[in-house]
Amino acid sequence: MSILYSGFLYFPEDKTAYIPAAIEFLIILLLCIGAFMLFKHLSKKQEMKTKALEERVLRERQQQMSNHQSHS
Repeated sequence: MSILYSGFLYFPEDKTAYIPAAIEFLIILLLCIGAFMLFKHLSKKQEMKTKALEERVLRERQQQMSNHQSHS
């Protein structure tokens, strides 16, 4: 049984072997944070565009309703 897990549980005596893994982890973490912030920013921009479009549609609908009532 210990033969199966020997490849997964490798702890080197020289702890400097962890440095490349730590650097890679930090780089990936920073990329993930950057991607999250980018998605959040793009989502906020889309939300603002959607609100503006919704307000415009509601204004046009109200104008059509008032024009329709004034002609009646």
